Amino acid sequence: MIETITNYLEEKKYIQIKELLENMRVQDLAELLDNLTDDNHKIKLFRLFPKAMGAEVFSYAQPQLQEFIVQALTDKEISTMIEAMYFDDTVDFLEEMPANVVEKVLKNSTKETRLQINKLLSYDDDTAGSIMTTEFLDLKSDTTVEEAFQRIRKIGREVETINILYVTNPSKKLVGELTIRDLLLAEENTKVESIMKDSTLFITTSTDNEKVVQIFNKYDIIALPVVDAENLLVGIVTVDDVMRVMEEETTEDFHKMSAITPTNVPYLKTPAYKLASNRVIWLTCLMVSAIFTGMLITFYETAFAVLPTLVACLPMLMGTGGNCGTQASTLIIRGLAINEIKFKDYFKIWLKEVQVSLLIALGLCALNFVIVFIQYKELVLSIAVSSSLFFVIIIANCLGFSLPMLAKKLKLDPALMASPILTTILDCAVILIYFNIAKLLLGV
Repeated sequence: MIETITNYLEEKKYIQIKELLENMRVQDLAELLDNLTDDNHKIKLFRLFPKAMGAEVFSYAQPQLQEFIVQALTDKEISTMIEAMYFDDTVDFLEEMPANVVEKVLKNSTKETRLQINKLLSYDDDTAGSIMTTEFLDLKSDTTVEEAFQRIRKIGREVETINILYVTNPSKKLVGELTIRDLLLAEENTKVESIMKDSTLFITTSTDNEKVVQIFNKYDIIALPVVDAENLLVGIVTVDDVMRVMEEETTEDFHKMSAITPTNVPYLKTPAYKLASNRVIWLTCLMVSAIFTGMLITFYETAFAVLPTLVACLPMLMGTGGNCGTQASTLIIRGLAINEIKFKDYFKIWLKEVQVSLLIALGLCALNFVIVFIQYKELVLSIAVSSSLFFVIIIANCLGFSLPMLAKKLKLDPALMASPILTTILDCAVILIYFNIAKLLLGV
């Protein structure tokens, strides 16, 4: 497809291009546009899209491509495109752009559009207000089914979804909701208030995005109304917005769990220096902590002198402790993310993890004792290693579930307590446990 489009553009076969693209989905068109190698071809192709299609393709494009398109378009073209986009998509785009691009877009927007954009941009990040759209379809409670369909036909193309319709009173307060199905199955002269559902789920503009995701998952819905501090209907959050939030949250957690500064820029689009800067800060902290761990080892030189093979088993203990802690923390972080686990469940989790760690510890310690004894023929070493491993596994599991839960309680991201930080803490614990047990057994 890319090769064909490139050839058509070079040969100026614009009619053939339009015929080729008219049945493609806008998401695929955005990907196609991004994969073209020639910048001139990208702009030529974008200008061939009809107004509505171009706006949709733009909303699905990567931030770097969006910035390039805005810089290349004329003021009139920008104005036309922005007016065709939904407000929430425009805000999502502007949040990723540098100041000069934002200024150019707002300068070429109508006064009403600027007011709506600035209103949405004023909401705190990670709240429902920042991801909602103000383009929705509402009805009055005394509206008839026939009048409702007339309103849908009149403004239905201008709103993001008509699958769910919201019913408000004269002061704009939310009183109920209904679906297109409800309207289709009702008589034309039936009033909306007699077929609407009164018990409507809703959120406020300040509701945290993670809470929004949990509500969508729990109730299996495709849209959710948003009210302000006075309970007036001001917007809706749709399932595509929630999917984007879930992807961003998951990406951020993966980065934090791997000690990388989170970024929304795709890997292949990120310069090497930026990737390095995202990693080097955490790596520096972990390197310094590892130096401290090494300093701890020097306090036990007398144990080394008596039994030099003690050092040989240290990497195994550190690795096993880190792996056990990571397993426990991963399960807990996931449980917290999907609201399956709450802080009030702490003691239930503690009891379960103690049972799990005891079973794991008994099995691994028995196996470890046999392996170390066969390899080194040292009974003291075998006892020191296997007994240390027992305590390390217990402590690793307890820290693995406790630290993320504590972070959540303190309103921090539980992912911060994942692998790197947890492993550093456990490395210090392993040294203290292992060499103190060895010193006790060796009598030094």
